[in-house]
Amino acid sequence: MLDQKLIQALIDERIAELDNGLYVVDLRISPTNVIHVELDKLKGGVSVHDCMSVSRNIEHNLDREQADFELHVSSAGLDKPVRHINQFAKNVGRSFKVTPDTGDQFEAELIKMADDLLVFKQRIQRRDEAKKKKVWVEEFIELPYNQIKEAKIVISFK
Repeated sequence: MLDQKLIQALIDERIAELDNGLYVVDLRISPTNVIHVELDKLKGGVSVHDCMSVSRNIEHNLDREQADFELHVSSAGLDKPVRHINQFAKNVGRSFKVTPDTGDQFEAELIKMADDLLVFKQRIQRRDEAKKKKVWVEEFIELPYNQIKEAKIVISFK
């Protein structure tokens, strides 16, 4: 079995050398030595060069004679749930589908982030009894990062 701490150290070493805002979203090693590394950047997207550089640093510093392995280094895709707090910071202004620990899923725009507190703005229709019709209202939802069970970016082609 491969040492996860060693692989994390090799990734961190290359990220420090690149010094371009890159960070690890996910690192998994299967029992059959398949290594999956997902990267993201604070600003902009992860380049092929970033993935290759991290991949090469891992490959060149692990001995295949000791343990054969398969390595996959990729960027965190938009189709996957957000798994790192930096991904929220990068996507302020975008809409998310959020499932809090309470389980009541909602869709809203992330408008602000302060430390680990996320502020979402949601537009919903409510019945205005005085006017006897439905009206659009904005609600603000404050949610600490550690109370989010799952969040996905809503992809819009408008």
